[in-house]
Amino acid sequence: MSAPRVAVVMGVSGSGKTTLAQALAAAWPATCLDADDFHSAAARARMASGLPLTDRMRAPWVRRLAQELQRRTAAGERVVLAFSGLRRRHRDLLRATALPLHFLFLHGDAALIAARMQARSGHFMPASLLDSQFAALEDPGPEPDVSAVPVDLPLGEQLRRALAALGA
Repeated sequence: MSAPRVAVVMGVSGSGKTTLAQALAAAWPATCLDADDFHSAAARARMASGLPLTDRMRAPWVRRLAQELQRRTAAGERVVLAFSGLRRRHRDLLRATALPLHFLFLHGDAALIAARMQARSGHFMPASLLDSQFAALEDPGPEPDVSAVPVDLPLGEQLRRALAALGA
């Protein structure tokens, strides 16, 4: 397979996906997209009220992401996507685009991630949904196009590992 044109920074809410994705996009360089921006207003409202999305509700969102990745790469862009990617079937929908991509899995201790979520402001995802995020997470460890990045590392080390995983 050719070198990745798409890097997907994945993990539960509060794991630091957007922070790493922005740093990676600046260093690689690439366009940075946040999957949260592609949620419908109804999905955002549901999560903000403390209710998790079902897989059926997530499916059109993941399809929109796949289409956007195809559009951007067809225009010659490299893309870094911050995306939960909790379910294998959702990661597989992105893989079905046949784009050269690589997943960077931000993983770590639930207590640390919960503390980060409680400290942030202005995000629609409440810390109360973190347990449902971990329950929905299907470990991507055995998947060959996934590199694990611990959440407790400093951002600079996370970025170094991400760039190494991308061959940059």
